[in-house]
Amino acid sequence: MNQPRYSGKLKKWNAERGFGFVVADDGGQDIFVHISAFARDGRQPMEGEVLSFEVEPDRNGKRSAVRVRRPGDTRPHAAPLRPVRLSTSGRDNSSGFLSKLISAVLVCALLWFGYSQYAKRAATYGSVLPASPASLSSAKLPVPPDFKCDGRNMCSQMSSCREATLFLQNCPGMKMDGNGDGVPCEQQLCTK
Repeated sequence: MNQPRYSGKLKKWNAERGFGFVVADDGGQDIFVHISAFARDGRQPMEGEVLSFEVEPDRNGKRSAVRVRRPGDTRPHAAPLRPVRLSTSGRDNSSGFLSKLISAVLVCALLWFGYSQYAKRAATYGSVLPASPASLSSAKLPVPPDFKCDGRNMCSQMSSCREATLFLQNCPGMKMDGNGDGVPCEQQLCTK
């Protein structure tokens, strides 16, 4: 069934919302036209542009221009394209929410998996480390009467493991226990 084609012009166009109104050369009322009625050739509709079109009722029974052609357009009459929704309300919004929810769940799952792997490795390596020898224990040493905190705070300034341990246990600001286990200078003096 061939529909009659009308010649006319694009009277108004809202590029942001993707619709406008055409008017036939023989006058009459303005007819709604959606961007989907135009050829997908990359050219934006322009107000005042000469067009030919067919008219069909839309979903609400109102007249709408379809299969819009520009002068020189030789494409065959194509079936009308489904209008593209430009708003984010209704179903489109819920599908956006659903995709965000799925993304958030995936991120949480990856974080949980990464943390569980980290915890497993930490537990494995923690249990493999040898216990400190009894000679290196951090039991409180008796303080000799002539002992003083004289400002030394590094392993290179100590002469023995015992001296380093006394300074660590009795003087503030010591820099001799890197791993915080109470045993000073483990790589230099207290190596046994």
